[in-house]
Amino acid sequence: ANRELQGTLAERDEEIAALRADVAFYERFVGSTSQGRELSVHELRMQPRTDQGWHYTATLTQSLARDAASEGEMRLAIEGTRNGRLQTLAWSDLRQRADAPGVPYAFKYFQQVEGDIVLPPGFQPLRVTVRLAPKGRGAAVERAFSWADVTPRSAPEP
Repeated sequence: ANRELQGTLAERDEEIAALRADVAFYERFVGSTSQGRELSVHELRMQPRTDQGWHYTATLTQSLARDAASEGEMRLAIEGTRNGRLQTLAWSDLRQRADAPGVPYAFKYFQQVEGDIVLPPGFQPLRVTVRLAPKGRGAAVERAFSWADVTPRSAPEP
């Protein structure tokens, strides 16, 4: 009974943390505590598809230009090791095309951008950098994420 109760409490703690994260996310758009960052990468998630294939979901936000849409292209770069050496895979490497276009985005408040990438055999990813290149106005925005923070964690054993 104690283990069952502890499991239920852990589930509730996860639900509360998820709800708090949701509140913080939406507060950016309606609250008076807006962070004042026009364009940003709020979150990145990577899900395995195959041994080397990954599906990404990036949540992009803006909080200053409420009257205008933000448009541009998003690209990823992944740093890691291969054969004991540091290596950075550019967008064209991840998409396996030399002329791979970035993923277009266009939104007023937020947007989720999704797609798939392929890592080469033997590559051990360490960090992912998301780069947003706005059309027209504004400088490019970059945000780096640890690979461990954006990939699913293995389930704890009972």
